[in-house]
Amino acid sequence: MGRKNCLVKISGDMLNNKTFTFIKKLSLKYFVAICIGGGTQINRAFKEAGLPIRKFGLLGRATPTLEERLLSYNILSKNQAEIQDRLADLGIYVAVEIPMDNVATVLCPQNGDYFIIKSYHGYDLLYVVTVKKKVKEKQEFFNQFQRKRGKIRVIGF
Repeated sequence: MGRKNCLVKISGDMLNNKTFTFIKKLSLKYFVAICIGGGTQINRAFKEAGLPIRKFGLLGRATPTLEERLLSYNILSKNQAEIQDRLADLGIYVAVEIPMDNVATVLCPQNGDYFIIKSYHGYDLLYVVTVKKKVKEKQEFFNQFQRKRGKIRVIGF
């Protein structure tokens, strides 16, 4: 039987050495895939572009225009490249995904937390890395989806 697998959703605000050390430790035991977010960076880019910053709904940020979807995609792709490069520099090789689907050529951004949920059945273990102040809120959110407590683990640095 092959190695167990682990999916880690990382907030775009958490691209730091503590997170990278955590990923390195995981990668010694698991095949690791990462879903990288970018909400704070997307908000900043929307503000700079004069686009509305909409409240997050149940499924995340609404992006009704192509301009909004492309800007979101570009920010997430930049974060994806950054984390891949920084981890590779540390000798850590993992798969990095962004929370966006391309459905019949239409970009469909999604909340990274739902990326974890839709991947639940394929992974042995799922982590959500966020800022400390959001740990309790996110754990309560994920508890409603878990059949087995502890499969989705929320940690904050």
